[in-house]
Amino acid sequence: MNTLKTLLFSFALLTALTLTSFNLVHKNTKQQKLDDAISNVRISLEKELGHDVPSISILLQSPKGTYFTSSPGKNGKAISKDTYFRFASNTKNFTAAAILNMMQDGWLNIDDKIISKIPTSSETYVPNAAAWAIPHKDEITIKQLLQHNAGVYDVSNDDVPGCGDNPYVEYTLKNSPDHQFTSTELVNQVTINKLSYGAPNVIYHYSNTGYTILGEIIARVYSARSGKAKTYGDYLKDKIYGANAKVPLNFNFVDQDTDQQLPSPYVTGMIQYPTKTRITDKINASPHVAEGNGVGTMDQLNRYIRTMMKGENVLTKKMVTLMQNSEGPANTAETHYGLGCTNNKILGYGHNGATEGYLSSMMYDPKTDVSLIVMIPYWDLTDGNQSLGKCLQALVKAGIVGREAIGYP
Repeated sequence: MNTLKTLLFSFALLTALTLTSFNLVHKNTKQQKLDDAISNVRISLEKELGHDVPSISILLQSPKGTYFTSSPGKNGKAISKDTYFRFASNTKNFTAAAILNMMQDGWLNIDDKIISKIPTSSETYVPNAAAWAIPHKDEITIKQLLQHNAGVYDVSNDDVPGCGDNPYVEYTLKNSPDHQFTSTELVNQVTINKLSYGAPNVIYHYSNTGYTILGEIIARVYSARSGKAKTYGDYLKDKIYGANAKVPLNFNFVDQDTDQQLPSPYVTGMIQYPTKTRITDKINASPHVAEGNGVGTMDQLNRYIRTMMKGENVLTKKMVTLMQNSEGPANTAETHYGLGCTNNKILGYGHNGATEGYLSSMMYDPKTDVSLIVMIPYWDLTDGNQSLGKCLQALVKAGIVGREAIGYP
């Protein structure tokens, strides 16, 4: 009997060890597949560009587990999921979340015209001032701004008269790198030059300046409700991500020209030009409030986009559905832009971002419950938009092969 007990115990122990060993191998195989897949994306991109890429990193969270890998090139180093970087236009989803949260609370309605009065206030959504007399101002709604369907000219990306065939922001920074930008200053360039892409809902055109206006609206609505001066950053910190928010997270939305240093640990960006390489460490982000001024980590971004798109953050599931599906009539089949939210058929809902040497994307797929963050601290401008486009394509490719590596084709 004792011998039989010993044999049964030994068999049970062997079985347990075998299952543990199998699980470890299985886990390591998924991780190894992910490591290899992202490394291959980086190597492939380097071959296409003819230049080294500092790194490509991805964080994925699924029902089967959370995975992270960072593949460094010869001129870069691996980062961690807690490394800070500038996540650029991913900020637009935070801006949309703020507007929709205000709508949930009855503070505004996205179908209101921007010249309308803020509910329970004598103030209008945008200033009733000469600098804000942009083309079609009387016709534009908050929703159209969120969709990039308002026709608002983008002084951050498109050439402005008097700026030497450059966008206003680029021209100003060349002449005064530490210039403190304001929303009124940026919008005034649209006004004085009578710039427009057309009437609302006629043409889809991505516009950072449209989101600059949304940032001003958030500040004015919050100020009216608080009875004292508040900023866009104040609202986001108080309601969307700060210590008292539903899902507290560690972000920074930079609005001062003097606030140029990233928190530690951080990764520097890199821009490859035909004849030189530029390291983008300190950046004046003051012209990008509400449209691209966010700073954070891959881990924090994943928590944000995952909880927000699952209806587990400040927005109800009904409001999240509105954000995801409210594509404007001027959207094309390729655009799929809702309210500060893009849609990729494979990766799901979210946004991407590009700013001075940093590329990133944050996505959540409700069909598979998979969220992911991809980050590449690199722009290649040796062949202008064509080479930069290859870097942007690598963001999507990394997301797709990353999902496949952990079992989600």
